[in-house]
Amino acid sequence: MRRRRTGMIAVVSALGMTAVLGGCGLTGGSDEVTLRLVAADYGDSAANSSEKYWNSLVEAYEKDHPDVNVEVSIYSWTDVDRKVKELVDAGKAPDLAQIGAYADYAKAGKLYTASELLSITTQADFLPQLAAAGAVNGAQYGMPFASSTRLLFYNKSLFADAGIEAPQTWQGLVTAAEALKADGVKFPYALPLGPEEAQAETMQWLLSGRGGYTDPNTGSYVLDSDENVETFDWLKSELVGEDLVGPVEPKSLDRADAFEAFTDGDVGMLNGHPTLMKAAAAKGVKFGMVPMPGVEGPSRISMGVADWMMAFKQNGHAEEAGDFLDFVYDDENVLSLSREYDLLPVTTPVWDTMSVAKEDADLKPFLDALPTSELYPVGRTSWAAVNAAIKQKIGRAVAYGGDPATVLRELQATAATEENAE
Repeated sequence: MRRRRTGMIAVVSALGMTAVLGGCGLTGGSDEVTLRLVAADYGDSAANSSEKYWNSLVEAYEKDHPDVNVEVSIYSWTDVDRKVKELVDAGKAPDLAQIGAYADYAKAGKLYTASELLSITTQADFLPQLAAAGAVNGAQYGMPFASSTRLLFYNKSLFADAGIEAPQTWQGLVTAAEALKADGVKFPYALPLGPEEAQAETMQWLLSGRGGYTDPNTGSYVLDSDENVETFDWLKSELVGEDLVGPVEPKSLDRADAFEAFTDGDVGMLNGHPTLMKAAAAKGVKFGMVPMPGVEGPSRISMGVADWMMAFKQNGHAEEAGDFLDFVYDDENVLSLSREYDLLPVTTPVWDTMSVAKEDADLKPFLDALPTSELYPVGRTSWAAVNAAIKQKIGRAVAYGGDPATVLRELQATAATEENAE
């Protein structure tokens, strides 16, 4: 049975305004405990800010919890990780943080493990590969909060005009791109290897080429593996070299710009996540989604990503934080978050529900890809530096005069140095 305790919650916006949702203030009786949570904003406007989600959660929790105050401070994704770091460095760590990475804090001994916080039921509900990605040296510190996968989006109208179908193989992708180019499409395949999010596009291609960032058996970095070099050799010669990626060099094309071009109807194909669906539909773009093409057929492994919840030890509120998190991960609340922001669920019961629900049919291709997805090696403190290096350098691998093997060897050298320092 999941634990329940009494409490009251206040929500603190990024602007510093506090809305107290209860009959008493933040400084009640001596037995009261205040939990402070810093959270990221999943909304794209004031109307659907994550404050809406947390307010709803607050109201439900407050009914039965008069002895625990929870202050939720919401920041944009641009600011939230930096804000948490500033608080930790200043000796004022929040009790809970919902941000993009946890490994550095875990390595420094600042976090509770999931087993020190959550009920057995809550911990067992996490999708296995997400729980595994939240572990450092076998202990789970990062609790997945939201997830996503990537699929190949294609413009149905442009494909119909060119008389082609969605590709299933690399060769099929080239054939489609050639037809789109001949039909005057600006970006037959958009290849965003610019510094914004090059690590995502890179990983999707590596997985489709039977490679990846790490060895699945040892966990060590293998960026310059034969499979990875072959993948980027192919990208450079067959896509970039044949002028099938559009007028912007991949090293200068960011993901946001590629998405915007897709919603403008200028892109035939690109890798995308669920939020692209709403943006494209809002502009009237008719699109389809298929698994990433592979060498001989659709890739069996998609790239997955997750955002993380973590609990800091500093204030000693393990029991209260754990009880609140049990509530946060209640099926109803996970489902509400996923549907409100077009996110994928992080728990098996909610994945089961959404996989068959008619109202979640648009997300089904992403839901189907989630159980077999592979995530970044976020449990390694070295990943932050490796990630930064990929963003900075990988675009050179497919540039004119570039050499994929050389660039991947440089990245592997960086990874090995960081790995040895862990």
